[in-house]
Amino acid sequence: MPSLPEMMFGDNILRIQHDRGFGIEFNATDALKCVNNCQGMIKVACAEEWQESRSETEHTKEVVKPYDWTYTTDYKGTLLGDTATLKVVPTTEHINTEKLKAREQIMFFEEVLLFEDELHDHGVSSLSVKIRVMPSSFFVLLRFFLRVDGVLIRMNDTRLHHEADKAYMLREYTSRESKISSLKHVPPSLFTEPNEISQYLPVKETICEKLEFPENLEPKAEASLETMCVKSK
Repeated sequence: MPSLPEMMFGDNILRIQHDRGFGIEFNATDALKCVNNCQGMIKVACAEEWQESRSETEHTKEVVKPYDWTYTTDYKGTLLGDTATLKVVPTTEHINTEKLKAREQIMFFEEVLLFEDELHDHGVSSLSVKIRVMPSSFFVLLRFFLRVDGVLIRMNDTRLHHEADKAYMLREYTSRESKISSLKHVPPSLFTEPNEISQYLPVKETICEKLEFPENLEPKAEASLETMCVKSK
């Protein structure tokens, strides 16, 4: 990749790990490795200007090859563990959103920004992850949000939910996208609010998976994943 986002927080990490070593973490470096530089590039008038300004800033003499200047990523997290790892299997089971709406004490909450770029003042591209821990479960939302002014809005969400009496986590990936020209019925003020605009964006892809714990591991009622690490600077 010829250029990195204007603000990349490489030291920021959200890690959820069992004392046996398996788990999952979210970091900017691995997320950017998932950027597709071969297809799906957004062709807009400002793209060439933006790319040229970046190459001059970095004093590179090499020919700048085409790449996804929006940093669109379908990153879903990095699995941890050497001898013991989570097993990823497809599932039709969905996260129970109604259960998440139930009133329950929030024991821990954190939001971590992984990267952000203003696309040379033509929009925004950002990736952030937040976690909410309750007595009975925890919930993680990893969100990539892209707005190219006058062109499109794209949102890739990865939701992760674990209930303390279960020996697995549910992971749901949802990709939404719409051209700005198709959002004429939506107040422009919502274009900068991911939580509000998401309901107007058609779903392009959905992937549901179970992250199963290693065998011979008994789930504990109080907590199945023992260690949580949040690093941010």
